[in-house]
Amino acid sequence: MYNQGTHLFGSTRGNAFNFNPTTLYGNDTQLSECEVYKVEQNPQVIAEEKPWRNVLWTADRRAQLMAIIRNHKPLVTSVSRVRILMIGLVGAGKSSFFNSINSIFMGRMTSKAMSGSAGTSLTTQYRTYPVKDGREGKPLPFVLCDTMGLEEQSGAGLDIEDISSILQGHVPDRYKFNPTAPFQPDEQNTRSASLQEKIHCVVYVIDATKISLMSDKLEEKLASIRRKVNTLGIAQIVLMTKIDEACPLVEKDLQNLYVSSYIKSKVQEVSSWLGVPVSCVLPVKNYSQELELELNCDILLLTALQQMLNFADDYLDDVGQVEDKVF
Repeated sequence: MYNQGTHLFGSTRGNAFNFNPTTLYGNDTQLSECEVYKVEQNPQVIAEEKPWRNVLWTADRRAQLMAIIRNHKPLVTSVSRVRILMIGLVGAGKSSFFNSINSIFMGRMTSKAMSGSAGTSLTTQYRTYPVKDGREGKPLPFVLCDTMGLEEQSGAGLDIEDISSILQGHVPDRYKFNPTAPFQPDEQNTRSASLQEKIHCVVYVIDATKISLMSDKLEEKLASIRRKVNTLGIAQIVLMTKIDEACPLVEKDLQNLYVSSYIKSKVQEVSSWLGVPVSCVLPVKNYSQELELELNCDILLLTALQQMLNFADDYLDDVGQVEDKVF
């Protein structure tokens, strides 16, 4: 950050930092750890000449997406509604995504799922949220399943064994998570859950402003979850949130999203880090402080939801073929 100069705690010369022990930590010889952070300016964002994804930012496109979602029918007849599991770090925007989707179909801002920016997970229960097509409308053909946030410390946040039970359809709605002890199914729940009860698509919710700050422990937790989901063959998507906070160009105008070189680099980074194709990383902006719905937000959110339904269909198609062979 500095080439040469002085600071309250010491001075810098090139890459070296000379400090005064008394000023920095009271000359306490018992000091066991000292963390040094480099503060950088906003990233240099370049607007590309050609969008790296094509999006129609029109009211007609929003109406078309809503119609596609309303009329979606899962490929397997025994499944009436696709179940989509949201997994992510504390504060990444899992609950906010449900609230945002619910708001679009209700035609007004809603806050059914508890969301916020607390340091620990506000979601303490496993919740399955159906969405209605308007206040008096019928339920839409999907359910968004919300989980406790992942945390770095052991014995805190969502346990990986709990995720395994959720994926296989054993955890009931409103089950209260216990970070120190994973879910233990009783004898009635040891049976194999029906396909309707299982998860058909997993969505990893990643905060675009914190991608580079991910600790090794959290990376390993996500990798362990990915391995489990892979063994079950469940479809997977990455939802990259808070794109407006990550990029000044996008903050200025959401339609700049797919000409932002910075967001493109973050999408590629997440793709490489989680081992998913770039096409599976979907940037969105959840509703957080707005009082009215906005066209550009809606289009990104609905596009992401449509992809989740498509990916769930791919999974159901594979499962359906296996069931056909069995029977």
